[in-house]
This record gives sequence, structure tokens and C-alpha cells, in this order.
Amino acid sequence: QVQLVESGGGLVPAGGSLRLSCAASGRTFSSYFVAWFRQAPGKEREFVAAISKSGSRTYYADSVKGRFTISRDNAKNTVYLRMNSLKPEDTAVYYCAADQNSYYSDYDKAARYGYWGQGTQVTVSS
Repeated sequence: QVQLVESGGGLVPAGGSLRLSCAASGRTFSSYFVAWFRQAPGKEREFVAAISKSGSRTYYADSVKGRFTISRDNAKNTVYLRMNSLKPEDTAVYYCAADQNSYYSDYDKAARYGYWGQGTQVTVSS
């Protein structure tokens, strides 16, 4: 079992930056493949980024590629999402998710992940 807590959300003007954190407690976080998803009002939850257990592989949705960076510090049991050049369409609740499997496929599928945080709101004003 692992518990996930997101933080770092807030209100930021377009073009601004934020860094989200996903802190884990419970089992060793290095045993988990981790992803960020987001959900805007009236829309389905969508994949944002994912990172392998060691951090050697990262994956991004096309909509955030080049603007967002996912990273992890296993010593601190934390995964980060650095978001630059934010746009109003990035406004959403951002969720951290974790999975103990090691395979690299389906990293963008919410159904893969058995552990979720409560989410943190990101609002980008125009």
C-alpha cells in the first residue's frame, strides 16, 4: 500500500510556472511507476506525464511536451511535475497515480494505476 499526497497547485497567470509535488508514504516509492493525470470540469481525466521506477524513462502527452517535466527523488519519496509556459487550457485538477508493475506500455491509461492522490487544483488565468 502507498498513500499519495499532491501539493503545489494554485492560481498562476498564463505563461507562468508551477511545480507540483506528489509525496508518498507507506511502501518504498521506488517500487512504483508514477504518473500525473488531470481533469478539467466537464472533461474526462487525461494523461499528462509518467516516469519509470528508476526515473530513467519519462513519457509526456503531446499537449505538454516541451513545457512540462516529470522527475522523481526516490530518497525523498517524491515525484515532481514542473510546469512552464502554462496556458489557460492547462487548468484542471492534477492527480498523482502509482502502479507497482514494471512494464512500460499503457503508461497513459488511468486503469493501470491502483493508487491515486486526492488532487491539487491548477488554475491558469488568461
